[in-house]
Amino acid sequence: MQKNQMTQGPLASNLFKFALPLMASNLLQVLFNMSDIAVVGQFAGSIALGSVGSCATAVSLFAGLLIGMGTGINALTARYIGAGKKKETNHCVHTAFLLSIIYGLVIMTGGLLLIRSVLVLMGTKEELLSGACTYMWIYLCGTPALAMYNFGNGVMSAAGDTKRPLRIMAAAGLLNIILNLFFVIGFHLDAAGVALASAISQYFSAFVILKSLFHMNESQDVYLRKEDMHMDKDMAKSILALGIPTGLQNSIFAIANLFIQGAVNSFDTLIVEGNSAAANSDALVYDVMAAFYAGGTTFIAQNYGAGNKKRILDSYHISVVMAFIAAVAMGLCLFLFGPQFLHLFTNDPQVIEAGMLRLRIMSYSYCVSAFMDGTIAASRGIGRTTVPMIIVILGSCLFRILWIYTIFAYFHTIPALYDLYIASWSLTALFEIIYFRKEYKKVCNG
Repeated sequence: MQKNQMTQGPLASNLFKFALPLMASNLLQVLFNMSDIAVVGQFAGSIALGSVGSCATAVSLFAGLLIGMGTGINALTARYIGAGKKKETNHCVHTAFLLSIIYGLVIMTGGLLLIRSVLVLMGTKEELLSGACTYMWIYLCGTPALAMYNFGNGVMSAAGDTKRPLRIMAAAGLLNIILNLFFVIGFHLDAAGVALASAISQYFSAFVILKSLFHMNESQDVYLRKEDMHMDKDMAKSILALGIPTGLQNSIFAIANLFIQGAVNSFDTLIVEGNSAAANSDALVYDVMAAFYAGGTTFIAQNYGAGNKKRILDSYHISVVMAFIAAVAMGLCLFLFGPQFLHLFTNDPQVIEAGMLRLRIMSYSYCVSAFMDGTIAASRGIGRTTVPMIIVILGSCLFRILWIYTIFAYFHTIPALYDLYIASWSLTALFEIIYFRKEYKKVCNG
């Protein structure tokens, strides 16, 4: 897709075509993680399943920081491309590359030092803690590669190229599945095996996407050259101003989910294992919806750069509606075919029934998050990230913690726990919409 199709032409169809490869790429990333759970569940037993599954929130915490930086890079790069500023685009891409290397190494180092404490804070079961720590230590060694892939995906998507990252992720996903089976079945490495497969696959995807950027023609909007490697201070500040709040915003959900995981861990091991299996639906649904948010951000950022005010609002509305419809459809499928979905991860009927306790509630809750996340993505497209982050902290972190220590503590049931999602999403969406409408008016009058 050329950039003029973001700033001109039929908006809905162009945004949908842009989002489809992103959706497929996101789903392949989900399959990365789901294959980890499925292989250990089928071939290594329930303890290994619980060990890897109990890391899901911690993985989201660190991945959210990395994905957020990539999303911030995407928004700023798209804005410069939309404005036709080739020099600034070049400085943005090369500064973002250097920043991403540093950022990935910092996340890896901090994660390796803190992960055991994080897992203990989550209340990870004693019998699962050793396997969970092993999984996370190996997984975290792959975070610099994940930072590189998200950088490459961000700048390519900003230029309208979503198919190349999809092909790279497809190859890496296939490699991940093969290595999962090789390490777990062939060498009986259990949690360590699937973590090793993930890390190797992440470095493969990073290598290929960076090689593609270095081989791109200089006539294209985004490319990498050794001679252009320079850290532009002002550009770095702009990238960090978008990327850090976005990363923290993503991780805030994971921080709140640490408390949710702790609440889940207050039940017996059967519930924990069922929750670990059912939680795979979250990534599946969220990442399909995220393709429309990413599309919305990129289209809004390019039209913001090009000065097309009306298409900013239209892009926002269309991306939210598409995400809402996708969530309704997927939620219905999970409600009707939940047991079959859970069979991918375990054959234990008790674990499946425990997992259905979660799926029955989440199946009708996901669609509400479209209004919150779609609006946050729209604010990001016009360069607003700090206030949306604060709203998320209050509405989707502090509110959830308060819920756990009040409503959940009183009832101590699975429904009392999972109903907090729809409540927090509704509250946060309301204030995010109010804020975006106010900032959009400033953009129009600016």
